[in-house]
Amino acid sequence: MTEQYIITLGREALYAILLVSAPLLGASLLVGLLVSIFQATTQIQEQTLSFIPKIVAVLVTAVIFAPWMLKILVSFTQGLYLNLPRLIGG
Repeated sequence: MTEQYIITLGREALYAILLVSAPLLGASLLVGLLVSIFQATTQIQEQTLSFIPKIVAVLVTAVIFAPWMLKILVSFTQGLYLNLPRLIGG
């Protein structure tokens, strides 16, 4: 196992993490922005107002994107298992 392989494996892991977390973070960001605009226009300054819509948006997004996210994670894990002999030096 070379340093280059470790760097490649780390890069692939970070890429998989970014792909899996992007839809959830994007939904949370979009809902947070919409709630902030709503609060600014109505002058409601309740801090807890944004939590429930964000939680609902993240849950709905997780249900919608779950098959795709699972496919990404399974393919990364399969790649790790297929390269296991290379990882342990065999």
